[in-house]
Amino acid sequence: MAETSKGEHRTGLLNGFAAYGMWGLVPLFWPLLKPAGALEILAHRMVWSLFFVAGALLFVRRWAWAGELLRQPRRLGLVAVAAAVITVNWGVYIWAVNSGHVVEASLGYFINPLVTIAMGVLLLKERLRPVQWVAVGTGLAAVVVLTIGYGRPPWISLVLAFSFATYGLVKKKVGLGGVESLAAETTIQFLPALGYLAWLIAHGDASFAAHGTGHAVLLASTGLVTALPLVCFGAAAIRVPLSTLGLLQYLAPVFQFLLGIFYFHEAMPPERWAGFALVWIALILLTGDALRTAHRGARELALAWDTARAARRTAPSQSEPDPEAARP
Repeated sequence: MAETSKGEHRTGLLNGFAAYGMWGLVPLFWPLLKPAGALEILAHRMVWSLFFVAGALLFVRRWAWAGELLRQPRRLGLVAVAAAVITVNWGVYIWAVNSGHVVEASLGYFINPLVTIAMGVLLLKERLRPVQWVAVGTGLAAVVVLTIGYGRPPWISLVLAFSFATYGLVKKKVGLGGVESLAAETTIQFLPALGYLAWLIAHGDASFAAHGTGHAVLLASTGLVTALPLVCFGAAAIRVPLSTLGLLQYLAPVFQFLLGIFYFHEAMPPERWAGFALVWIALILLTGDALRTAHRGARELALAWDTARAARRTAPSQSEPDPEAARP
């Protein structure tokens, strides 16, 4: 059993690295789809994602959730909200990468955990520990420094961070698995996306059939690029602790940041380095606090378990009479 557990953990880690690695390297993919514009790429991503995810669900024969979802209008409404929010996230990200803003896009996913915490305080009335307050304050200072550096608020980063944090909050309330959730969301996105592509074809502006078979295949593969990391993430999520996934999530923006500097050669003046440094300090504080809290909880659980076992060993056996109780 120990060997099986180690094997499962290793498989989970490999899938986690694969998922976040693919998300981190995806800026290399979107420029290959030019001359298609960001909206056309986004529409193709919605349409083809549904085909790939539906194929995956057919393969594993997992469809019971769909009937349950259709009988729950509130959950269906939340799925529609999630679909709208992730549409904004995908569209802004594709536009940012193909417009030369890979570094600013990576910043959005660096500050996403801080935005998630802030939304928990504002919307869910959660209480923060002192270190979390310091981390959020440091993140706000970073945004101010970057605003000065860019000469404007880093709106790409903020839109990506807030849209993805909202998406995570809504998905948590919906309670669907990753693949099932994407299937439901892309089903809602499908008709508007297909309608937009039909409109492009009618006006002669579609690039799908105008630039050869290779270009058409690349546009169709947007569905695979969307679905495959999610499948790997799902395999990782059930095999490794959340604390490990929390650390792995930083791989994606790190890869994106490095690609922005060394591959796309985007400028990084001193004030931007200062802003990013503040974000990284905030994330180090946040991660350290989360790990300490997780370890403390694990120790308390182990102590409670040991105490319960000791109490069971010292308690009088029900099959043996108590000599004190037998006295008249």
